Amino acid sequence: MILNPLRIFADIGRNRYLLGQLIKRDVLLRYRGAMFGLLWIFLSPLLMLSIFAFVFGHIFQARWSQQLGGLPFWLNLYCGLIVFNIFAEAVSRSPSAVRGYPSFVKKIIFPVEILPLVPLGAGLVHGAFNFLILLAALAWTGNLHVQILLFPLLLAPVLLLALGFSWFLAAWGVFIKDMTQIVPLFVQMLMFLSPVFYPVSAVPEALRPIYLHNPLGAVIEAGRTAALGAPISWTHWVTALVIGLAAAILGYAFFQHSREEFADAL
Repeated sequence: MILNPLRIFADIGRNRYLLGQLIKRDVLLRYRGAMFGLLWIFLSPLLMLSIFAFVFGHIFQARWSQQLGGLPFWLNLYCGLIVFNIFAEAVSRSPSAVRGYPSFVKKIIFPVEILPLVPLGAGLVHGAFNFLILLAALAWTGNLHVQILLFPLLLAPVLLLALGFSWFLAAWGVFIKDMTQIVPLFVQMLMFLSPVFYPVSAVPEALRPIYLHNPLGAVIEAGRTAALGAPISWTHWVTALVIGLAAAILGYAFFQHSREEFADAL
């Protein structure tokens, strides 16, 4: 059955080696020819965090409203960006995920459904380096708590949501070329509509349930809570996980329903 989540993830598991090779190729191609090569995976987030620390810590001296535990504003911001950037990279690049591999699509035996997962995998690679830098920054500021090790687990709802959107948008991207321009614009708008630059407590009370139960908002808040070493709201996280799983299943179903027409459209 196409809506069986066990079948969906079993299919991904069977093709994990091929998917891993495609992700590796995607990451390596991005840095090919650069003077520092793969070192940019580490340098880019490190430079970004340094700028955040200088601008928001020394120039603006920004403070988080109802700040807990003394976690600096720039670290709160960085926690949110780690989560959002993984989602953003996967979704922004998904409209061209299938269109960019026409030769693969026309091969009958090729598992086309793994192509939209390549940008998500690349986003996870970059996210892993961002997380290591976050650990170092938390240790440097004296805010390192063992609970931060839950951060990778907390990402599950966002990863499922990104999967669903990636499959859905990858299918649409085959038929509508404008999706490659439209989707990144909406992702940028979503960054400001998500609690990346502000806490959920700053959102009008009537809108807070939307922020707390959607996967992006719930995971960003849970990630910051883990960084603080405070108790995590698992109720909101589980609700977000269910929503993310539903999005993944529906996105996969739409992709599989549309895939027969991919070869003709390309």
